[in-house]
Amino acid sequence: MCLILLAHKAHPDYPLVLAANRDEAYGRATAPAAFWDDHPQIYGGRDLAQGGTWLGITRGGRIAAVTNFRDAYATRDAARSRGELVSNFLRGGQAAADYLNRVEREAHGYNGFNLIAGDLDELHYLSNRGGRASVIAPGIHGLSNHLLNTPWPKVERGKKILADLLQQEVQDLIDGLFAVLTDRAIAPDAALPDTGVGLPRERVLSPAFIISPTYGTRSSTVLLVDQHGQVVFIERGFGERGKSGKSVTGRFALEATPTPASA
Repeated sequence: MCLILLAHKAHPDYPLVLAANRDEAYGRATAPAAFWDDHPQIYGGRDLAQGGTWLGITRGGRIAAVTNFRDAYATRDAARSRGELVSNFLRGGQAAADYLNRVEREAHGYNGFNLIAGDLDELHYLSNRGGRASVIAPGIHGLSNHLLNTPWPKVERGKKILADLLQQEVQDLIDGLFAVLTDRAIAPDAALPDTGVGLPRERVLSPAFIISPTYGTRSSTVLLVDQHGQVVFIERGFGERGKSGKSVTGRFALEATPTPASA
């Protein structure tokens, strides 16, 4: 996943508002969002190559998502799958703070990652490319392929629009978030980072919605959880060069008020 926009305890009715794009090779086998057969408490899409996921939520209110940290200078082919960072948290019962502390000790085994994990009460963040695990403060946040709230153009634009959308009715909020996620505008060269992939590639990767011959945005997701624990998880899938694929909507209630992640 390569873009996450997050409103954490920033909406009067929805303690969690999340919009995210997963960018991946078009040829990588993927299952659309659903409750998993082997772990029926988990709802989310699934990477069929390694069995993990990029974004998921459990019936008990555990939430996790991951993005890659793009650094072509330090990528290793034999590294562990970053999707297991999300799925292992969702399958387990360890408090988020403790889980991220454990991941921190094993972080060298992965290529660059950003991991968000927690519940409605408290969210935590860890990157193996910058600093220790930390609590995410209530508010509006953005994450792409650098550290949390690094001001890349699509992150800054997405955060601004998300802040405005929080004033809208729920359907307008959902529609507006999907509009942000499908934005194909290329950032100006002066605003592009240098992540080791070269300027032409930086241009291709700069929009919120990415299209290229072999790699691009595979899914866009809007996740809302209200103060009563009602979950709405809408995923729109895409194929090669942005061709529309399967869309799914999951609606369910959390089984109980989640235990705070730091407990």
